[in-house]
Amino acid sequence: MSSQLPNCITTPGWWQLMNWIADPIEFQKKYSRKYGDIFTIQLSGIGSSVIIAHPNAIQELFSQDSKFDIGRANELAEPLIGKNSLMMMDGSRHRRERKLLMPAFHGEKIQVYAQQIIDITENIAGKWQVGDSFIVRSTMQKVSLEIILQVVFGLSQGKRYEQLKPLLTDWLDMTDSPLRSSMLFLKFLQKDWGNWTPWGKMRHRQRQVYDLLQAEIEERRINLETTDNTGNDVLSLMMAVRDEDGQAMTDAELTDELLTILFAGHETTATTLSWAFYQIYQNPDVLEKLQLELKGLGENPNPLEIAKLPYLSAVCQETLRMYPVLPVLFPRIALSPIKIGGIEFDAETTFMPSVYLVHYREDLYPNPQQFQPQRFLERQYSSCEYFPFGGGSRRCLGYTLAQLEMKLVIATVISKYQLASLDEQPVKIQRRGFTLAPTGGVNMVMKGKR
Repeated sequence: MSSQLPNCITTPGWWQLMNWIADPIEFQKKYSRKYGDIFTIQLSGIGSSVIIAHPNAIQELFSQDSKFDIGRANELAEPLIGKNSLMMMDGSRHRRERKLLMPAFHGEKIQVYAQQIIDITENIAGKWQVGDSFIVRSTMQKVSLEIILQVVFGLSQGKRYEQLKPLLTDWLDMTDSPLRSSMLFLKFLQKDWGNWTPWGKMRHRQRQVYDLLQAEIEERRINLETTDNTGNDVLSLMMAVRDEDGQAMTDAELTDELLTILFAGHETTATTLSWAFYQIYQNPDVLEKLQLELKGLGENPNPLEIAKLPYLSAVCQETLRMYPVLPVLFPRIALSPIKIGGIEFDAETTFMPSVYLVHYREDLYPNPQQFQPQRFLERQYSSCEYFPFGGGSRRCLGYTLAQLEMKLVIATVISKYQLASLDEQPVKIQRRGFTLAPTGGVNMVMKGKR
């Protein structure tokens, strides 16, 4: 079987796995130089996957979504997000769940979220003192966690809110380095021998988070029955929605979806914002253009007007191009024999579209190592040339909210504060759990208010 897979990397599987955990970007760069746009990796204990880095071949994958199992391919994520998460589903169940979740992330609800995002950002940044240096990523984690607690979970005060905050942060920080991330990839480390082992500790925190979310859901349900008062947060909307058979989402589905949103939306947005600020303050001309564009909206602009600004949007797009949060998209397993990129593959072949390799193609993005927001104003990229939020029917559900959050946080900070970068050396990318983040978290100093 494996003989038919194209361009197999010949080093031992355990060696590939170690390199994949340590530095998935270097790993991909090295082998794409050697083999081109399609090659096969073999990760010990996980299996073979075909990496795809050609837009046309990726288009073939996205347009034939129904021919793949994607939920089943996401097993690695199950310990974090539970088996009732949208990410773990396929077929009709995936369609049902996606349809139920959709309204919470689109339409007029977004306007309510917009003002909350600005208020949260001002509240956290307002604590900066002149001369204070800070790590951008930690600040952005506070911002994005607060946004998830308020906008998604509907919590802004009270005992449960106070308990959840440190718990969620600790839990996410448990995989904050390549070494600590390895427990997500190495099955033999996934043993719960109580609180003194990393996995045991992670499981314990997870149970505490689950219990708090479950308690919140139960309390909400009682409130809904007695007051008929639906909140404006994502959880309230998720609880109110019904499928075609009049069925609501189960508690298990609700808790797992909340955790998925937490994982998919908290870490990732904090990371992307850190990179955005890193580039904006390394490039004075970018900062100047942004400030001019914002100024054009006058005093106290409508948040949704800010979100439409073309240059601000381009800065966010270029950040997502250069620093995709995931090294590859979620794997897809072929249900039957399939032809991709002109090559015939057997059923059960696993494919991974590489966001990184496509986003750094010279033919699409000249000088890909340079931060050039302008390229997004000059050219429209197709969904297989630029896909920071994935593609096909698996495109990230929260992408509108994520983009809104990025734009409003950036606009709020650059219009009110004078900051300066403290990173003398270029900041490198490192693994953090399943995602990629800036090593050291990007360092800034507050120079004054504007």
